Amino acid sequence: MFTGLIEGLGAIVSLDSEEAGIRLSVRIPAEMLQENASGPTALGDSVAINGCCLTVIAMNDDVWQFQAGEETLSKTNLGRLQSGHVVNLERALPANGRLGGHFVQGHVDGQGKVAAIDADGEWVKMWFEVPPALAKCMVTKGSITVDGISLTLVDVETDRFSVALIPHTLSVTTLGTRNVGDPVNIETDILGKYVQKMLGQTSQG
Repeated sequence: MFTGLIEGLGAIVSLDSEEAGIRLSVRIPAEMLQENASGPTALGDSVAINGCCLTVIAMNDDVWQFQAGEETLSKTNLGRLQSGHVVNLERALPANGRLGGHFVQGHVDGQGKVAAIDADGEWVKMWFEVPPALAKCMVTKGSITVDGISLTLVDVETDRFSVALIPHTLSVTTLGTRNVGDPVNIETDILGKYVQKMLGQTSQG
């Protein structure tokens, strides 16, 4: 479980093809090499990369390795990454940690893309196009996860939504470098998924 509060920006060192997926090597920022509330990061721990929960399988100083399979690559933008690309990183939430965002599973529902970037000084209103099935799980003032970042929904339409981004968010996450057309990972609020399923079952019954 994660919160959607990005701990740092990592850099892709390499992506190596494997039989059923890829192996990602990521350079970890100094602030994440220190202990957090649950102690130092160890092999087998979970880390969200652009909002996708992956397991640490190897550690060599400041370079950690992860594996992503076909299902993950088909649902996320990880397969589009190249050496040098920057990614959002967050370690799993410890039981005694502070929940500052919202409950994020790290299970990406699908991809969207940046539809528009409306700047107002240092502030930005960013629009994202998404499949209608994902938009059905969103509500105005509810929570959404974009590339692992916990955000508040401003506008929700049939196939797109908007969020308001403060200068801090733009400076410490990859959203500050996104351009129109860029793909992003989307995870809708888990509460919305359960409500939608329950209402669907009720209507069918």
